[in-house]
Amino acid sequence: MIIRKYEPRDLEQMTDIWNEIVEEGDAFPQEELLDLNTGAEFFASQSYCGVACDGERVYGLYILHPNNIGRCGHICNASYAVASNSRGMKLGELLVADCLRQAKALGFAILQFNAVVETNIRARRLYEKLGFHQLGVIPGGFRMKDGHFENICPYYIVL
Repeated sequence: MIIRKYEPRDLEQMTDIWNEIVEEGDAFPQEELLDLNTGAEFFASQSYCGVACDGERVYGLYILHPNNIGRCGHICNASYAVASNSRGMKLGELLVADCLRQAKALGFAILQFNAVVETNIRARRLYEKLGFHQLGVIPGGFRMKDGHFENICPYYIVL
């Protein structure tokens, strides 16, 4: 398994994985699904996109982009997606580690997650294992697919 920069040939699989997370409705704030055109635009608009792959198969991905502008432009944000049939393979850790390297190489100084759902225990344990710090809890900050609200936990790490 390698983590590399995405290529146009990866877009269909990336879009499928991204949409799977959006449809699950318990991690990403997005509600609109991507098609091949909007997916190509979306992934191209990021500062960097990495994919976890083995040959031609994409198992997971991440997007990396500024979290803000101007005086806060040194802070970046990222999202990670692993295909449901590939979870449990420790791909999240590989994706986050590569993302941290890429963020630093792009000149970012801090990586901040704005909205980690409190019930996303696997992600939260991984972030804490890798040295991220939780900033607090925002009560009811995330509307789940079924309509109820869960707390969100912002995290950051200095690169």
